[in-house]
Amino acid sequence: MAPKDEKYHDMDETLILDSIHKWLERDVAPYAMDLEHSDTYPVEMVEQMKDMGLFGATVSQEWGGLGLSASTYSKVVTMISEVWMSLTGIFNSHLMMATAVEKFGTEEQKQRFLPRFVTGELRGGTGLTEPDAGTDLQGIRTKAVRDGDHYIINGTKTWITNSIEGSCFALLTKTDIKADPPRKGMSLFIVEKGAGFEISKRFEKLGYKGIDSGEMVFTDFRVPVDNLIGGEEGRGFYQTVGGLELGRINVASRSVGIAKRALDEAVRYSQERSTFGKPICQHQAIQLKLAEMATRYESSRLLLEQAANAYDEGRRCDLEAGMAKYSASEAAIENSLEAMRIHGGYGYSKEFIVERLYRDAPLMAIGEGTNEMQKIIIARQLIERNKI
Repeated sequence: MAPKDEKYHDMDETLILDSIHKWLERDVAPYAMDLEHSDTYPVEMVEQMKDMGLFGATVSQEWGGLGLSASTYSKVVTMISEVWMSLTGIFNSHLMMATAVEKFGTEEQKQRFLPRFVTGELRGGTGLTEPDAGTDLQGIRTKAVRDGDHYIINGTKTWITNSIEGSCFALLTKTDIKADPPRKGMSLFIVEKGAGFEISKRFEKLGYKGIDSGEMVFTDFRVPVDNLIGGEEGRGFYQTVGGLELGRINVASRSVGIAKRALDEAVRYSQERSTFGKPICQHQAIQLKLAEMATRYESSRLLLEQAANAYDEGRRCDLEAGMAKYSASEAAIENSLEAMRIHGGYGYSKEFIVERLYRDAPLMAIGEGTNEMQKIIIARQLIERNKI
């Protein structure tokens, strides 16, 4: 890229990040704690995110989106997660759906859905996980059977972000239950709520409050043939996996935000709190913790940057995204715990943000593929790229 283009890209990124920073200070930080504790959906903040274009953050400008690179997008997610991580889930799951349509959809599907995704008129997420199928996507049981110019869908999806407040979803189904291997019989549909599409429950969670996670049940639900992404059966598994790279970069970004906020809170508190006649930051035991926290954060941030750059360059980046997601989520968990320990009894109080960070962090090691699976992906790609 020419230096002039880089200059304008940097300027655009600076303007976007500055706008996000001001919004977080003015409209999010003062209210996040109360909304999180009451597990209240942030309606006004969602409207503000619509106005800022976050529901089209990674969608091409051709369709009205911001067209952000993964690098800039990851910084936006990190910044928001430092203040309230839950907000990022509201638009990230939505953007994974939009990515599937933009990358794999027909021209008609792009024209029909992408402009409405960008404005938030249609808002939702991805329906992948089932009661008996999480990391193993090929084990899903939701079926879509062709019936004239429609498909009839039956099945259940669980732990779906935005399922209650959203209206539209990219739904992974089986269109050929006899396919071998199973992934060749999987198809992805865009589905809007209607008759036969019900929400059976809303999950109460340890953390990740304020955002809805529910169970979707499909009973003879009819979806037009025109809503089959790409217009060809059997491509759903590949279309879904293609979006998981960006999803893992997002989870890594959230994790870096949590790790950073935990570090910042610990550094600040360690200078305010005194024991034995001096600030606790002067005690060697606390210094060792802070050094480890800072190193974990910086290492994860650099791995995230590497993954985002690989994605932007169009390279296969499941190795880089897996490493970033694994490293950053573990850093978030460890830093949140250490921040709580540095705060002592106050860290266990809901009056301090470190208690929320401690509850939010474990999800990062589970979402978008468990860390155990990330390590397997990393190892396999390591061997694949270094064959002898």
